[in-house]
Amino acid sequence: MNSCACHARDTANAPSCLAHVPVFAQLREAEVELLHSVMRTSQYPKGETIFREGDLSDALFVVNRGIIKLTKLEDNGKEHIIRLLFPGDFFGQFALLQEKPHYASAIAADTTGVCRIHRSDFLDILRRDPDTAARFMTALSAQLEEADAWAAVLTLLEADRRLAKMLLYFRRKAAPNSREFTLPVSKKELAGLIGATPETLSRKLRQLSDDGVLTVSRRQLLLRDEAALRHLAGEA
Repeated sequence: MNSCACHARDTANAPSCLAHVPVFAQLREAEVELLHSVMRTSQYPKGETIFREGDLSDALFVVNRGIIKLTKLEDNGKEHIIRLLFPGDFFGQFALLQEKPHYASAIAADTTGVCRIHRSDFLDILRRDPDTAARFMTALSAQLEEADAWAAVLTLLEADRRLAKMLLYFRRKAAPNSREFTLPVSKKELAGLIGATPETLSRKLRQLSDDGVLTVSRRQLLLRDEAALRHLAGEA
């Protein structure tokens, strides 16, 4: 990890990380104990950089709590969010299989807990257990499909549909059993995420509010008509 991570506080092993991630959900007791022995956690305050684009990595990272922004620098020097990671999401997986640098920077969007397993330890576990290796490859495939779907949202759909899909995604990740949820990023960052100007985003949120679909109060949202939002997102 780079020098930015030195501010993070290492804590005890974190079994909850294993419970969050589907690829680890069906592990046998012996496998769980082995992973616990090699897994470490770090806490990052809001705004802390976990690693930077171009840094080399030798670990698999798992989001235990909080939200992480994956960002890339544009040619003009501005930071662009390419993806958000929520509890249970993992990253750094390609560095486990190939010694390649990170393709993006990872920044804590709020107080965040991250578990990590070093490359040599994780590969050793995969070699010992073909079932775990198969589940890991399945999880990688699912993550790639999600990344493709995310890219399609950002490039192929109109702004109204991009916004609707993003709001439904945030709700599924942050509060799947509630009609109330909090935007995980600022409205300015959300605008950049869906490829719109802040003014356009404000106008579209206001329209959704006027139409009775959402109630918006700063970053707090109340979903009043889920069917209408799903229809707008093309998911109905």
